[in-house]
Amino acid sequence: MAITGSPFSPPAAPFDAVADTYDETFTSSQIGRTQRDAVTSEFDHVFRPGQRILEINCGTGFDAVFLGRHGVKVLACDSSPRMIEVARRRAAQSGVEHCVDFRVLASERIGALTPTEGMAGFDGLLSNFGGLNCIKDLSAVAGDLARLLKPGAPALLCVFGRSCLWEVLWYLGQGNATQAFRRFGTDGSLARLGGGVTIRVHYPSVREIARAFTPHFSLRHWKGVGVAVPPSYMEPWVRRFPRILKLLAEADRGLGRCPLIKAVADHVLLTFGRKSAPRYEIEGSHFDS
Repeated sequence: MAITGSPFSPPAAPFDAVADTYDETFTSSQIGRTQRDAVTSEFDHVFRPGQRILEINCGTGFDAVFLGRHGVKVLACDSSPRMIEVARRRAAQSGVEHCVDFRVLASERIGALTPTEGMAGFDGLLSNFGGLNCIKDLSAVAGDLARLLKPGAPALLCVFGRSCLWEVLWYLGQGNATQAFRRFGTDGSLARLGGGVTIRVHYPSVREIARAFTPHFSLRHWKGVGVAVPPSYMEPWVRRFPRILKLLAEADRGLGRCPLIKAVADHVLLTFGRKSAPRYEIEGSHFDS
């Protein structure tokens, strides 16, 4: 998700503005494919054929369709009606309509799912590429999600990292300190989606995310996605040096799991487990930074 600052205000469904171009600018881009591969490579370790998974902020449905092709049933939700239209078309073209059900539903309202739709218990949860960064009160959403998951169910969450080394260096090189350090603001930053539409994006640390989810989830492990691989807005530069991206992707597989170094990635991928008891203390051993 490539975003830049802007002073405008968002409509009710801001991501409608980028639904028709999202796959071109991210999903199908070289950087987008590389970063997405780093996430989907974890799916086999977390989700299994025959399971029923809840996906929030599903966007254009790439991950839901990917899972459907592997025999996983998915209820995929997004706040953008236009994103859902694109996702349903993708599912129909891929022949997985029987496995994937798309719903226009914001993550902040995920608790509105009826008992027959979710309260019996999903086998897992997926939130990919920054959807949770658009939510200020993660604790409330975590509580709603917990009521929809079976005890022990995994939750795979990919969010923008708190500090991205590539971003700092890239924008400082252009003399733009505001963009270079935008992720460090206490209340996030405004992000322009296109067409004068903006949304506020927050950049919580791994510790802050874990704290928000801790009453109902335990953090099993996490890794960086995009330590060596740059953010998607650097796609024009990568296209000039295609061989370099392959080398960066190889480096990313190792650097993304290194303590401290993984914390400077563009995204972080956290794997939680749904607790069977209501409350536990945060275990400090989960954190490397």
